[in-house]
Amino acid sequence: MRIYTRTGDDGTTGLFGGTRLSKDDLRIEAYGTVDELNTFIGRLIEHESMKTHRVFFREIQSQLFLLGSHLATIDPKMKEKLPKFASDNVQDFENWIDAADEQTPDLKNFLLPGGHPAVADAHVARAVCRRAERRCVSLAREQKIDPELIKYLNRLSDLLFTAARLLSHITKTEEIAWKAR
Repeated sequence: MRIYTRTGDDGTTGLFGGTRLSKDDLRIEAYGTVDELNTFIGRLIEHESMKTHRVFFREIQSQLFLLGSHLATIDPKMKEKLPKFASDNVQDFENWIDAADEQTPDLKNFLLPGGHPAVADAHVARAVCRRAERRCVSLAREQKIDPELIKYLNRLSDLLFTAARLLSHITKTEEIAWKAR
């Protein structure tokens, strides 16, 4: 199979089902940003300090791929063929956050990203997740999308913030408190 098709040379891309949209369409922006998030999570979990959490985060990557496929599908017949997006993931996120919070000191300040490469990568993933959420909110204002997708991204950004804090603890790196001048 060839990787290039030349069909996007005119600035359009195809959705599942064949509909073509401009590459800067809100829908394309939404699932493209989810793809970018997935890539940053892939980078994050390659840190040695993430080894005990890799299986959990690989499942998140798989769910993000599914989330993106839901965003990339508007054809009702094609949508029926997609696996359902499971909303119970949000509860799994909350459970993980609660368990991680027990291992970290109480949060008393706003934090600056950084201190350790794994912590910085977790914050990059969190920021990209927030952007993916904003893109989905913009899309939802114009077209119908499953509200569970937005809820998922919102809670995932909380999880990624908590992951950054946990990684500071695991790597014995002091968190960088923001101080107003």
